[in-house]
Amino acid sequence: MPTPPRVLTVAGSDSGGGAGIQADLKTMLALGVHGMSVITAVTAQNSLGVRGAWELPAEAVTAQFRAVADDIGVQAVKTGMLATAEIVELVAGLLAGTGVPVVVDPVGVSKHGDPLLAADALHAVRTRLLPVATVATPNLPEVAQITGVRVATETDMRRAAAAILAHGPRWALIKGGHLPGEATDLLTDGTAEHWLRAPRHDNRHTHGTGCTLASAIAARLAHGDAVPDAVAAAKEYVTGAIAAGFPLGAGIGPVDHGHGMRKAGPS
Repeated sequence: MPTPPRVLTVAGSDSGGGAGIQADLKTMLALGVHGMSVITAVTAQNSLGVRGAWELPAEAVTAQFRAVADDIGVQAVKTGMLATAEIVELVAGLLAGTGVPVVVDPVGVSKHGDPLLAADALHAVRTRLLPVATVATPNLPEVAQITGVRVATETDMRRAAAAILAHGPRWALIKGGHLPGEATDLLTDGTAEHWLRAPRHDNRHTHGTGCTLASAIAARLAHGDAVPDAVAAAKEYVTGAIAAGFPLGAGIGPVDHGHGMRKAGPS
């Protein structure tokens, strides 16, 4: 059997299985790539929120990365929760030498509003991590956290994209899920604009949407898609996952990463 494309996620673990490393690997499986992981932090969380978070030592992050990259190799990378300035700078340095597409999800807070990035790490995100990104995928609170730009309308999304691009990524995907109306995102490299729209599903179970979208983009890039095609395919996948999101525990349930696999049924 041929080896599938190989995608590495560098992110935190979600013990509830809806976001983080767990969501990334489920997404990668669903989209036909071999998922690998570098765990940066361990969280104790469930459908109600994050009870605690513990970052891993820098040497553990480096050892995981080198073990995968030096033997198996990677064709795309996705980053998520990096927790501290030290880990952000470390990961940025490791990624700078890969020569493969990098999707940066600049995770700042959880779905429940729990902080997942130290305040003093923002400078490293701006100056070290975003410059190595092929695509940066901030949501609106993350745009405000990184750039100070606050988005209230679709027109504001252009300003947000320009502010993110000023920090060096090749493409910015501004996720407009916090705005009313359709779920509208803006993808741009500063020249071309791609507006991606999808119906807003009446489903509160949306834990893991950001991780899932970024991982889906990385998976499609590993398959060889151009950035606009990869993002469009990822948007379609995550829209279906949101529509199929299910209750879990007493709070916000996860999106359904396997919705397409279940629709297809057994072979």
